[in-house]
Amino acid sequence: MTQSENTATTSTHTNGETLGTIPEQPQQSLPALLSRPAHVLTAHELAKQLRTNPEGLLEDEAASRVKEYGRNELQGGGGTSVVHILIKQIVNAMMLVLILAMAVSLAIKSWISGAVVAAVVVINIIVGFLQEYAAEKTMDSLRTLSSPTASVVRASQTKVIPTAEIAPGDVVELRVGDTIPADIRLIECMNFETDEALLTGESLPVAKEAGIVYTESQNIGVGDRINLAYSSATVTKGRAKGYVYATGMDTEIGRIAQSLKGKNSRVRRPVPKESGKITWGAYIRAGAGTVKDTVFRFLGLNVGTPLQRKLSQLALVLFGVAVLFAIVVLAANKFTSNSDVIIYAVATGLSMIPASLVVVLTITMSMGTKRMVQRNVIVRNMNALESLGAVTNICSDKTGTLTQGKMVAKRAYIPAYGTFTVDDISNPNNPTVGKLVYSRASPDESADEVPDDAKPIPVENVGQHAYEPAVKAFLLVGSLCNLATVHHRKDGGWTCRGDPTEIGIQVFVTRFNFGRLKLMAPASRTESVGSTPEDEEPPLNDTEAQWHLQAEFPFDSDVKRMAVVFQRRAFADGPTSQMVFMKGAVERVLEACVSMRTREGDVEITEERKDDILTNMEALAKDGLRVLALASREWTEHVQEWRGYPREKVEQGMTLLGLIGLYDPPRLESYQSVKKCHQAGITVHMLTGDHKATAQAIAQQVGIIPKALYKVPPHIIKAVVMTAAEFDQLTDEQVDRLPVLPLVVARCAPQTKVRMVEALHRRNCFVAMTGDGVNDSPSLKQADVGIAMGSGSDVAKDAADIVLTDDNFASILNAIEEGRRMFDNIKKFVLHVLAENIAQACTLLIGLAFKDQSGLSVFPLAPVEILWIILVTSGLPDMGLGLVEATPDVMIRPPHNRHQGIFSNEILLDMLVYGLWMSALCLASFVLVMYGWGSGDLGTGCNNDWNPSCET
Repeated sequence: MTQSENTATTSTHTNGETLGTIPEQPQQSLPALLSRPAHVLTAHELAKQLRTNPEGLLEDEAASRVKEYGRNELQGGGGTSVVHILIKQIVNAMMLVLILAMAVSLAIKSWISGAVVAAVVVINIIVGFLQEYAAEKTMDSLRTLSSPTASVVRASQTKVIPTAEIAPGDVVELRVGDTIPADIRLIECMNFETDEALLTGESLPVAKEAGIVYTESQNIGVGDRINLAYSSATVTKGRAKGYVYATGMDTEIGRIAQSLKGKNSRVRRPVPKESGKITWGAYIRAGAGTVKDTVFRFLGLNVGTPLQRKLSQLALVLFGVAVLFAIVVLAANKFTSNSDVIIYAVATGLSMIPASLVVVLTITMSMGTKRMVQRNVIVRNMNALESLGAVTNICSDKTGTLTQGKMVAKRAYIPAYGTFTVDDISNPNNPTVGKLVYSRASPDESADEVPDDAKPIPVENVGQHAYEPAVKAFLLVGSLCNLATVHHRKDGGWTCRGDPTEIGIQVFVTRFNFGRLKLMAPASRTESVGSTPEDEEPPLNDTEAQWHLQAEFPFDSDVKRMAVVFQRRAFADGPTSQMVFMKGAVERVLEACVSMRTREGDVEITEERKDDILTNMEALAKDGLRVLALASREWTEHVQEWRGYPREKVEQGMTLLGLIGLYDPPRLESYQSVKKCHQAGITVHMLTGDHKATAQAIAQQVGIIPKALYKVPPHIIKAVVMTAAEFDQLTDEQVDRLPVLPLVVARCAPQTKVRMVEALHRRNCFVAMTGDGVNDSPSLKQADVGIAMGSGSDVAKDAADIVLTDDNFASILNAIEEGRRMFDNIKKFVLHVLAENIAQACTLLIGLAFKDQSGLSVFPLAPVEILWIILVTSGLPDMGLGLVEATPDVMIRPPHNRHQGIFSNEILLDMLVYGLWMSALCLASFVLVMYGWGSGDLGTGCNNDWNPSCET
């Protein structure tokens, strides 16, 4: 979108720089922080009014503003309500049955039984309230942890914080997949587009432009203010940076939320016919549906997790059985109105109701989620708690999950010059540490083949290499086709900001004094806008050209490469030129190249030369290095507007300059974690964007595939390690005929992940899938358990069931172990509760056969004893069983069968055997006392109180 299309008042500007002035005019209804609306202020004016700058707020100032202006969250978000929890304890099916039993007891003047039930009701309400209040507070904290995060600049340092801690004046960095945390005035945009459908209803993404400045007289609508980014919108393309000017309920989405307060209704609306007419039948159906929803919600049949709903259904069935048993008791005593019989019937009915079952399940699950947080796992979907124990296959990413995510550029191969190697690196962010070695030989040449003049030699003076034309061209691409920055602080330390891979490359070029901050002209160097002159790093030298960013085509998981267009502008009105710089996967960069730079100059890429490049790439990849190719070309076309310009026209005719190999060491705990997965019957698959040789090397290091692959049959090896291209070429039938599904998929694309999940499902596997990017959302949703990385995009987190705060594969194992522990404990307390119910029911029903001299049944258990067993000796141990530690064998047995759930044949058999055995023991003790050692005379009226006939 051009400036003329928006009829905006602007002055000449470049991406990332905003200039211009606007007339002073009054405005109504504005946030207290600003004198006028944000879209009519330049970035400089807005920053001045917010008392901020591009280096960000200090931590103390940010905390003070959060305290002053409130947390960045919408009101009415459903926090913990004391009244709501108390009502839930009173108004639920189980408690109402107890209250009904109390009313019956008091109505027939059974004061002791009534008092006991009343005491039990009060105790249950108090204990249930305290337990659920604690559980709700835990879940509130979890919701805070799992809420979207934002990347902010504070005191010149980039950090990730919860969106609720965003303050007005914060500098926020946005990238593809982020949910915009607040209303933001943009100060830098690069191909930046957002989806504002939630706010404006506009279905298409909106292209943004930081340099636009409107006038108040234009009366621009919310959806047309393209210099602003709004809270709750998602970034669909590009990147941006901006100042937060409104948070919480002061945002545009907050105003909508305020206007909608109180409009949410659980009442179904009548559905009109096609003609638009609403009939009486529609009203009746809507009313019936509302009543059904209310009843089901009251009974817990349409709320909670699948297991909670299943147990609520069980409780409802048992309630029906309880009513039936009460009728049986009354029928056995000829429906007499004797108060003792009525109490006995009520007690027999209560014996079948598992009063503590759903409550204990809720508490167990909430406490389990709290334990998971301590193990770096945040549960976003409670259903995942029931699924984790059944996981049979984990599909994991490599970078940052199985590896440390700290990329170090170890080797750089420049065909026109030679190979640089960096060793002995103690700090990956410091370009001054480590030993730099140079060799004229290529990576695929063995040490024996290298002539004496090409033997590796230490680099003492980088300058003698850096300004060689081939090396300089290579370093320029590494520095400028790169969004990361490496900054040398005044205290002597080094600060790095950006993606780990790009940081690794940026640190490498900084060793040669080719850092991005030094090469880019101050006008386009947004990282240092607003800093003091003494903070500015000087250019390489007075005659070195300055580089201005013109366009950026970001890295995409489909194209697997990135390209930028820079203008080189010399001093003293010298000539200017434009260059295209590219980096990416070797195969994808080669597709865009027509030539390569060699010692003989630029030559056409023939099949032989292409094979030579791929051979050197293989040599680097076999050492476990992630290999990228760097290329460039001169750009001669004049482009008036880069927005929307086809990247295909730019990414062609390139000249290959060389390869760079980065090493991401495996996490120390990855090998043991993968080993434990194998012991637990879980197969681990690694799906990565790296080259096949790199992926195979890392997979062997962490134990996903054996190191001695030569012992494995060739047809198995071919299936175990594949590229995405090889896997995607297979039909579903061919995939299903593979002896094993691939354990390593290299050059993996998002659609390949989805196909892998589908293939595993066809083999009846239960799949957990990791992901961090926007394009990973389909596979995360397709998987049985979606696992997002804490450092990943908000879109991926929204699609996931759990989030790993440390991006560590070992945390997945922690989650599965915790899931298995909870599943075991749920089975334990369900077995305990229901076996006890069976024991009581059998004892009481069989006990109907014992009749006294008046023909009434004698109670083997007094009603008060029954209530004590149900609500004290059963409920409290159940809570304890829900918190039992994991058994030693929890991770050395196969996953449980997800189709059976908790009610496996073993549990059902145990429940029946334990219940009947307890009942037999109770009845045996009664029979022995009455008929073995007693006279066998059951007396008269002994159910109510003692008299001489009750003496055994």
